[in-house]
Amino acid sequence: DRFNRWMYKTIAPLCKGEILEIGAGIGNISRCFLKEGKNLTITELHDEYCELLKSGLSGYSNLRNVMAMDIADPEFDVLFGSLSGCYDTVFALNVIEHIGDRDLALQNCRKLLKPGGTLVILVPAFPCLFNRFDEKLGHLVRFTRKTLGMLMEQNGFTVFSKRYFNTAGIAGWWFTGTLLGKEQIPEGQMGIYNRLVPLFRLADRLTSRFAGLSVIAAGRKTE
Repeated sequence: DRFNRWMYKTIAPLCKGEILEIGAGIGNISRCFLKEGKNLTITELHDEYCELLKSGLSGYSNLRNVMAMDIADPEFDVLFGSLSGCYDTVFALNVIEHIGDRDLALQNCRKLLKPGGTLVILVPAFPCLFNRFDEKLGHLVRFTRKTLGMLMEQNGFTVFSKRYFNTAGIAGWWFTGTLLGKEQIPEGQMGIYNRLVPLFRLADRLTSRFAGLSVIAAGRKTE
């Protein structure tokens, strides 16, 4: 819960107006947006998650819609053409690294945005940290500030913010996933981490330009 709140607080200043979330999972970050009164449309790849989100978040009047969407669907224009230019912000947290055709995914995100709208992306950082955790989670790639920025720029965005996130997570990720070769983060380790989040947030203020387990970038749709 503390970690999710930290992630939300980090990206929230970048998200305005009508917001669309790509790949909400079970809605941990969605709930943070809704509790703060943000107008949010939620998408998920799998129908079963959509049903879970609908039932779990139905009490929020600012929840615009929950829908199944594959952001890299080759038939995206046919299926979702009616949503073209509808959103001020689109964000995707821990989604793009799972997609083979990342250019198509970002081009489709761009179509959903109003002129001058903002795309916010969070993905795993540093290829040297790729390990058994990444394989188990279905990650295809890890990024740097430079490579994520380049991906956004080549698909029609002017990047105005790039930073690393969660520097403290690097040590545990490397030790457990690379050195020990485990495929799952131990529950006890996650519990300890969650309790220490306030300290890790302070550390990130000093290190967000240089290192982090994830990288966050935001760009405006260019015409």
